[in-house]
Amino acid sequence: MTASPPPTAPWRATVLTLFPEMFPGPLGVSLAGRALTSGIWSLEARDIRASATDKHRSVDDTPAGGGPGMVLRADVLATAIDAAATAPERPKLLMSPRGRPLTQALVRELAAGAGPLIVCGRFEGIDQRVIDARELIEVSIGDYVLSGGEIAALVLIDACVRLLPGVMGKLESGTDESFSDGLLEYPQYTRPQSFEGRTIPDVLTSGDHAKVAAWRRAQSEALTEARRPDLWAEWQARRPREQTRTSQKAPKSTTDG
Repeated sequence: MTASPPPTAPWRATVLTLFPEMFPGPLGVSLAGRALTSGIWSLEARDIRASATDKHRSVDDTPAGGGPGMVLRADVLATAIDAAATAPERPKLLMSPRGRPLTQALVRELAAGAGPLIVCGRFEGIDQRVIDARELIEVSIGDYVLSGGEIAALVLIDACVRLLPGVMGKLESGTDESFSDGLLEYPQYTRPQSFEGRTIPDVLTSGDHAKVAAWRRAQSEALTEARRPDLWAEWQARRPREQTRTSQKAPKSTTDG
């Protein structure tokens, strides 16, 4: 199954999978789906089994050295990668729990390029020799194990597509959110003014844009320090604490009880 309107779109995602019917899946609706239909980006899902050479279309075999499960064969997968004939400037990724963490910085890097080829593993993994021979870059969406790389590929593609020019309604939507500057996003509110006795913080309805910006920054810093000490440490390493903390002490967010 292939979804590719039109193939000359400036940003392209090519996915190698044993289950091409999983695509576009959720990428075919909402912002990503509209952008796919309008040709802002294109998607090609290629079946790895098409590169098998025996009558049973075998793609895996038992692990060398013994052990449970099956391993995707290097020769079959290498043929599938080569058949995709992607341009040299397009990165070749392998979704893997042992890979480089998928961060917003990496998403921005990938979104700024021509679009990746993404290999979705299955079973116990894939033969290390094809990873080395085709210089696959392993990428992880988190410290857990999925049944295969397809869901992880959907996550990566969605994160990239929403940053492409013309996908989101306002440019600020892609820059003023969690991880855009290394901090978690501040709490958001909307009408009604009062909900079950909880009200919107007065500063947000004051009309003072400078105070609103300061409040949001203070909230982002407080939330990041409390919930993600790893991100906070990285933020502190980049910018000294006295320069990053606002002069205003962050008020307690009504979203935190």
